[in-house]
Amino acid sequence: QRALIRESWQRLSGSPVQHGLVLFSRLFDLDPDLLPLFQYNCKQFASPQECLSAPEFLDHIRKVMLVIDAAVSHLENLSCLEEYLCNLGKKHQAVGVKVESFSTVGESLLYMLEKCLGAAFSPEVQEAWSKLYSAVVKAMQRGWERLPEGD
Repeated sequence: QRALIRESWQRLSGSPVQHGLVLFSRLFDLDPDLLPLFQYNCKQFASPQECLSAPEFLDHIRKVMLVIDAAVSHLENLSCLEEYLCNLGKKHQAVGVKVESFSTVGESLLYMLEKCLGAAFSPEVQEAWSKLYSAVVKAMQRGWERLPEGD
């Protein structure tokens, strides 16, 4: 499964922003209520299209793709990313992301992989990515659970 993940990711890693746009376009299609979570300088986006073309949002896409890249690079030892992913979870909670939204992000990730890989997106590839994404989300959720009492 690790080989499948590496091989499929290698095909996409050349144009992370382009693939990230596919992922986030799908995310906003599936859950338009996530759009207000993305604000820069207190500016609310009027539409997903406006958000998807904002330079700050393109930076966010780059960061998301770098996290996926890090997970792929550390497949043998995801635990070394534990603290980083925990903190990432805390940050997402702080801006109002709900745990349930991660399943929509997962669906969007698989959608992007399917669209961008075409025929190379086999059931085995889908299963391998689902497992990896699940492991990353579990680590991020541990950041959620570590909040101090009273928060």
